[in-house]
Amino acid sequence: MATTADFRNGMCLELDGQYYFIVEFLHVKPGKGPAFVRTKLKNVTTGRILDKTFNAGVKVDEVRIERRPFQYLYRDDMGYNFMNSETFEQVSIPAEQIDGVEFLKEGDIVEVQIHSESGTILTAEMPPHVILEVTYTEPGIKGDTATNTLKPATLETGAEVRVPLFIETGEKIKVDTRTGAYVERAK
Repeated sequence: MATTADFRNGMCLELDGQYYFIVEFLHVKPGKGPAFVRTKLKNVTTGRILDKTFNAGVKVDEVRIERRPFQYLYRDDMGYNFMNSETFEQVSIPAEQIDGVEFLKEGDIVEVQIHSESGTILTAEMPPHVILEVTYTEPGIKGDTATNTLKPATLETGAEVRVPLFIETGEKIKVDTRTGAYVERAK
C-alpha cells in the first residue's frame, strides 16, 4: 500500500481492477480546505488518459513491476512474438500493448514491463530513438531550402514520417518512437 505522498511519474497503481501508470501528478494545497493530489493516469490496457483527484493521504494499491529486455522475433496472427534475452522464453504481445509498434523491426530490443506477482505482461516500450532506412521518398528539388518544408517518406518498417527535403531514398534516419517525428540523419 502506498499513499499520495509516495506518488511519482511512472508508478503503477491498481484502481477498480485495472492497472494505471501515473503520467503526471500535482500536490495542491488550496488556501481553504484540505490538500489534494491531481493526477493524470494512463490505462495500461486501453492507453486512455484519465484525470483523477485523490485526497491527500489516501492509500492506494501500488503494483510492483519488473522491467526485462525482450528481442523482437516476428509477427503472426497472435501478435508480435518476442524472446526473453535472459531465459530465451518466447511470448506473444498484442500490438495495443506496444508503444511505437510501427517502428519495430526484427532483432530490436524492447523493454517489457511485467507484473511481478502474476507474471502478466503490461506493456512493451520501444527505445526512445531508432535508426531506420528510408525505402521511398520523392526526390527533393535543388535550391528549395528557403523554408523548413517537410515531405513524406516511407521507412523499412512500412511507417510513414515527415522528413526534410534533403533526405533521399536509401538514407538512414533517426526517428523518435514516442512522437513519430524525424530527429536527424543517422551517423
